[in-house]
Amino acid sequence: MRRRGFLKASLAATAAATADQAMFGHAPWQHRRQYGFSQTISREILGNYLSRAICMEGLLNGRGNFGDNLRMLGDLGAKYIARSICLWGGEDRLLDHFARARQQIPLALAADEERVLEACIFEIVTTEVEQVPIPGWAFSALGMPVERRNFRYDAILYPPDQRNRSWGSNGGVPDVSRPETQLWFYFLAASYIGLGFEGIHWGQVEIMDRNDPHLDHYARIFRLVREYAKQHARRGMVLSNAHVPSGGLVRDGQLLLDFHAFPLRIKEVPAHPQQGVLEAGYRDSLFLRSQGGRTCSGWECAHLPYLVELDNYGVSRHPGEPGQGDDWVWGYDEISWFANQSKAYRSQWLRYAWKWVKDTDADGYFEMPGGRTETSPLDHRRWYSANRPSAAVPDGLDDEDTIRAIWKSDR
Repeated sequence: MRRRGFLKASLAATAAATADQAMFGHAPWQHRRQYGFSQTISREILGNYLSRAICMEGLLNGRGNFGDNLRMLGDLGAKYIARSICLWGGEDRLLDHFARARQQIPLALAADEERVLEACIFEIVTTEVEQVPIPGWAFSALGMPVERRNFRYDAILYPPDQRNRSWGSNGGVPDVSRPETQLWFYFLAASYIGLGFEGIHWGQVEIMDRNDPHLDHYARIFRLVREYAKQHARRGMVLSNAHVPSGGLVRDGQLLLDFHAFPLRIKEVPAHPQQGVLEAGYRDSLFLRSQGGRTCSGWECAHLPYLVELDNYGVSRHPGEPGQGDDWVWGYDEISWFANQSKAYRSQWLRYAWKWVKDTDADGYFEMPGGRTETSPLDHRRWYSANRPSAAVPDGLDDEDTIRAIWKSDR
């Protein structure tokens, strides 16, 4: 959908679905920062968005309570809505998710068209991708003969002798050097942009580029996606980011991403049960080592701005216990560890983490937790929600007031 059509749909949705506009409007203190961009984005404006970033996993694909989530985002003055459509496999339902997002995006943007909604393209493909038809425009954009067929699972994966990692019995890791993978990535990105998304999180890009040592294939696919965005995105561009343990994707001095992202990598404090701290240089944390270069918007930087987040990746065999190795925090992934703390400690820790990142690295920004998959076998919780508890969100953990207070103090 082109920008003019999208704005008309957004205005129509405003009239039809937001009778109480104040409920979803700007926070009154939010207007102090500028958020305008078109085709390129300045360092200042990018930083303004990252300073108001919140994870709302699956906002537009059925996770959490949509109405109360919109209320919370409006109350907070959130601007960058990370993982707002977040699909891990399940490609057989992809087109249904597109249809749902097409209906809900105008509602999400009705009160604040400056918001950036982020979609996700992850390091996974499953056999269900063979149920997704390939549109002719995707073939044409990649210079491939137009065929009438669906995507081919095996052609997206690494060659058989390189398939040393899988996602269960029917899922594998895409190889970005393969034409079918580039076709899949372009189809997803262009579809999301056409729906109105202005951000894309590309997952763990560095486990998909073993056959792309000079980043030629990534450079091509990102270039094609940017060209599509220039013509079809709401403001003529898409903001791309990914998890980059190496510090970033840089090719001949050119940064391939608009900003970087990574988990926090929280360090346990064994002498203080359940407590965690942040530390530059701990494991593969990104603090102070985001790579720099020439950005896609044309400005140079020594270090590209980046987000750090409370990541989700499961639970160890001994949840709640220290020293489980890997990246576990007291036996949990980061968001599950956080959700298992008391309300008082969560409030204290959010304030600590936000300030620590701000004081440690001027290019780092702490992404607030809003809604995210949780893995907590001891109390069987499967979802973290920052919302205030209510009839709509009875299991909300009531962290939104702390988030609002932190952002309000950041003027």
